[in-house]
Amino acid sequence: MIGSRVKYRHLHTFVEVARLKSVVKAADSLNISQPAVTKTIRELEELLGVALFERDGRGIRITRPGDVFLRHAAASLTALRQGVDSVSQELLDNVPPVRIGALPTVSTRIMPRAMTLFLEERTASRIKIVTGENAVLLEQLRVGELDLVVGRLAAPEKMAGFSFEHLYSEQVLFTVRAGHPLLGGGSVFAGLAAYPVLMPTRGSIIRPVVEQFLIANGVAALPTQVETVSDAFGRAFVRQSDAIWIISSGVVAGDIAAGMLASLPIDTSETKGPVGLTLRTDAPPSLPLSILIQTIRQAAGEVLPV
Repeated sequence: MIGSRVKYRHLHTFVEVARLKSVVKAADSLNISQPAVTKTIRELEELLGVALFERDGRGIRITRPGDVFLRHAAASLTALRQGVDSVSQELLDNVPPVRIGALPTVSTRIMPRAMTLFLEERTASRIKIVTGENAVLLEQLRVGELDLVVGRLAAPEKMAGFSFEHLYSEQVLFTVRAGHPLLGGGSVFAGLAAYPVLMPTRGSIIRPVVEQFLIANGVAALPTQVETVSDAFGRAFVRQSDAIWIISSGVVAGDIAAGMLASLPIDTSETKGPVGLTLRTDAPPSLPLSILIQTIRQAAGEVLPV
């Protein structure tokens, strides 16, 4: 059948010659030689059994049969392009997103820069970033709902089946609003009981660290506690009250630098712990995930000391 022998190159070349009314211009547009254009048009004319172009002075013009065929050829090319675009979009839509779990401190300090670098790579991959408690994120990673968790190193018994790559270390701060009474001097630990304290929730990875630190410094109990992992609530509540927010330094680093919050004069260096990348050992990272991991490493190196 004639249709089965007409190729895409025949249609594409014919439409370009008809559009530009010139073999020379069509050759330039298609980035092929003039003889190649002439040969392709002749092949198509032989397949169809009609002349598609005729001379017109120093140029050419399309014949009546050529004009009839042009309408179908152009429509076929348009339909083919639309089909390719539709399939490409369908494949893109069906590509599973790269799913990242990040602690609030990481979401605040590292991920914005990492995502900027990742988007510059133009992978066309979709990214999903969720924030929550470390234990919840690790469980989602374990069951395959996440591909990567960026957060603190979990306890050894929680790391079975996982690998961890250290990026940097981070400590806990006791944060208050600017002008808070405890910034004026005196024993900070003795004064904690007089104010509401925002504590990490019991499921959070820094809760045991905070409890051990308080006990080691003579604070056995705090009368008024509010447990939260919401950085939005913590930030808003502390700025409008005398509450004390015990939180990882990365979450409030920008607020402290801007003078909106302040860190109480307490040496919390012993609360410092490793923050890094946790992956499942039985799930090799995809190419987009590998690229994102590289950008997270770069962002951490730019923003924070190891």
